[in-house]
Amino acid sequence: MKRGASFRIAIAALALVVAGPAYTQSNSDSASNPNQPPPHTKPWPNFATGTNPNAIKNSLVESPEFERESSPAVLLRERRKLDAAFRALQPNRPGTVDAYVLTVALDSDPVFAREAREAAKVLSRRYGAAGRTITLAGPDGTSNELPKGSISAFLSTLAQIADVMDTSEDVLVLYTTSHGLTHGLAYHYGDSGYGVLSPDHFKAALEELGIERRILIISACYAGVFVPKLASGNTAILTAAADNRTSFGCRADNDWTFFGDALINNALRKPQSLADASKEANRSIAGWEAKARVLASLPQTQIGTGVAKWMPALRARTPRTAGTPVGRPAVSTLGPVEASQPAPRSR
Repeated sequence: MKRGASFRIAIAALALVVAGPAYTQSNSDSASNPNQPPPHTKPWPNFATGTNPNAIKNSLVESPEFERESSPAVLLRERRKLDAAFRALQPNRPGTVDAYVLTVALDSDPVFAREAREAAKVLSRRYGAAGRTITLAGPDGTSNELPKGSISAFLSTLAQIADVMDTSEDVLVLYTTSHGLTHGLAYHYGDSGYGVLSPDHFKAALEELGIERRILIISACYAGVFVPKLASGNTAILTAAADNRTSFGCRADNDWTFFGDALINNALRKPQSLADASKEANRSIAGWEAKARVLASLPQTQIGTGVAKWMPALRARTPRTAGTPVGRPAVSTLGPVEASQPAPRSR
């Protein structure tokens, strides 16, 4: 096959995997109402150069972010939002194991923004992280007060957290939600932002910043690719799917993905351990996927042996009463027609 034809196929495949469901609102709707997320209307840019058949993958993984058609005013507004979030971040308390919560929506499909916003509330409440929580999420249809999620904003925020925390005693609690690829997390914001955060790049960032104690929760298709790279004795890592499986529930008008609903909206609202919450969530997801008659996503959980040394300090702050789930349950989006199909849209 000629290089040009193979590249067009690669671009088309990438767009299908990453773009997800189309929006119903138009570009003009988004422009007139800043609370409306920007739609995906254009194909991914032509990143590849040369004749390497893997050029598109390599260019995305090695140069993880690309921005186009972003006005200077928009860039400045986003910078100011991020600066305000940084200024509000409280420093560590010596002698106390503080949790720093970061939730990130890397795609402008509003289901991810809704999920990241609520995940911040749940995780902050669970781990006593008021004043030490940052959410990166674009507009969700009702509000647009937060800095948007992007790979550069994500890495900058990790650096800011590392700067104010005591990396020898404090804990990073991270929740990311987006579409996924077999080589990383997809960043796709309307028609202006594109990129991939690879496991290698993520690992290098954490190592450079010295963030060793961490709870990493990654919601995306193929999220299991991060487990071998990020697992460690001081890491608890939970992913929405195995490295060769898709996950479900990412329709733009949903309030939750399957994984987010099961783990964040239900299991982690309860006064139970992280391991038990993971088991509960996995049982729920398996039941929903069986109902939908889709190939199981096989969420992954790996908790390092060193986690037991610092987890009790965080568990002591877990509210004794369960919180109340919010939003429309993800499984409720599987209507009679959709559930009878071979598979709902994956992400």
